[in-house]
Amino acid sequence: MRPPWCERCGQPEPHFGACRLCTDWPEALTAVRSAVWLDDAARPAVHALKYGGLPRIADDLAAPMLPLGSSTDGPSALIPIPLAAKRLRQRGYNQSEMLARALARQWRIPVLVDVLVRTRETPTQTALTPETRLANVAGAFEVRNAKCEMRNGTERINFAFHISSFALILVDDVFTTGATLAEAARALAQAGATRVVGVTFARAAIPDFT
Repeated sequence: MRPPWCERCGQPEPHFGACRLCTDWPEALTAVRSAVWLDDAARPAVHALKYGGLPRIADDLAAPMLPLGSSTDGPSALIPIPLAAKRLRQRGYNQSEMLARALARQWRIPVLVDVLVRTRETPTQTALTPETRLANVAGAFEVRNAKCEMRNGTERINFAFHISSFALILVDDVFTTGATLAEAARALAQAGATRVVGVTFARAAIPDFT
């Protein structure tokens, strides 16, 4: 992915007018960046991680994400986009968590799991328009008000108390319209987060729904 792009959502700059993709995002979600396009080279890797039962390749997919880095000041933490319980049981792991852990090993920041939870199953977003994607994930996440372990250490923190002190980095495998990241950021913001960014391995070309 190379500029020029929208400074906020990372989408290639529109030919005219303001970017419409991130207009309705919560204020706390300040930036999203992706490493590569979801093209014929990247798509098989995403499918292998997501559906092929190959969590070990998360390190390979995370490698091009490393330059996206964390430019935030102060303490930061990675939060993977959670799967619904049924899909997690079927898959056996959360591909976003695998990517977050791979990034954490290189960036040396914690991964916070089971803090952001998915409250309901949502139909697949594949064939939905940008507008229906937002409706599909509306209210699908919440922040669990509980002590949680930073999995790459032994320290335990009351996340709800400290949430406003962290720059939170949402991690997902693919960005299409940003609806999932925006809704996850909305839940974090409602719990007190003020600084949220997103990083994904790939970015899909948005279909023309007009």
